[in-house]
Amino acid sequence: MTDACIVLCTCPEDAADRLAEALVEQKLAACVNITTARSVYRWRGQTESATESLLIIKVARSNYEDLEKRLHAMHPYELPEILALPVERGLPAYLAWLADPDADEPSR
Repeated sequence: MTDACIVLCTCPEDAADRLAEALVEQKLAACVNITTARSVYRWRGQTESATESLLIIKVARSNYEDLEKRLHAMHPYELPEILALPVERGLPAYLAWLADPDADEPSR
């Protein structure tokens, strides 16, 4: 087990860039990928569907609580999807960068 986790968060397409950039600029995430997803879900007794952006957020677990609070505060949904998945293994240099993206040179 590493100190890294992947956080998944869906959001409206027009909010994705703003959320991703804020998390990286505020040093809550090392990297955020934005993809398009078609979501089908139950909400308040109805089956709904929407085209959304999926944020794939790479973060050190030690930053997770701050990231969750900030993401929840900025998110336009009443109940945003914010799910953290542990990272079991990864390229050591990438995991070192994820832990400290401001380091001058990643360790190899």
